[in-house]
Amino acid sequence: MPKIEIFKPMKKDIPELRVEDLAIAVVPREDSMEGNDLWDVYVLNLKEEKIENVLINSRGYGEIKGEKMKTTTLRYFYDEIAPLEIQKIEPIQSKLFNITNEYWVSFSLNGHMFDKKYVFVKGSIDKINFTRIPFLDQRGVMIR
Repeated sequence: MPKIEIFKPMKKDIPELRVEDLAIAVVPREDSMEGNDLWDVYVLNLKEEKIENVLINSRGYGEIKGEKMKTTTLRYFYDEIAPLEIQKIEPIQSKLFNITNEYWVSFSLNGHMFDKKYVFVKGSIDKINFTRIPFLDQRGVMIR
């Protein structure tokens, strides 16, 4: 009877794929200084090629005044995000900056799946952490 060999991949056989040239940005709306507490969250494709099958999960969690708080997990899907493009994900209320806000992005590129968590820890979405957001010509907080 012929011997059947089974391929068992070793850790060294699995490619180590890193997410690069992708960012999440939180930007105040123009009227946020006039009492509107809504900001906008964006995903930025800083790559020279499109990404496909983009799935983004967003959630918030933490404690406010000793009380545990958790937001609903929201999911967004985009067939593709073009090269050097920005896609608005969702609005966010500034009162949620007092908890951790997490965005988990998964996408396909060149036949491979990629994923990365972007975590804005409690208090990090603040004007002291502002930077220039590419494509928007606005200032906000960005994780790359």
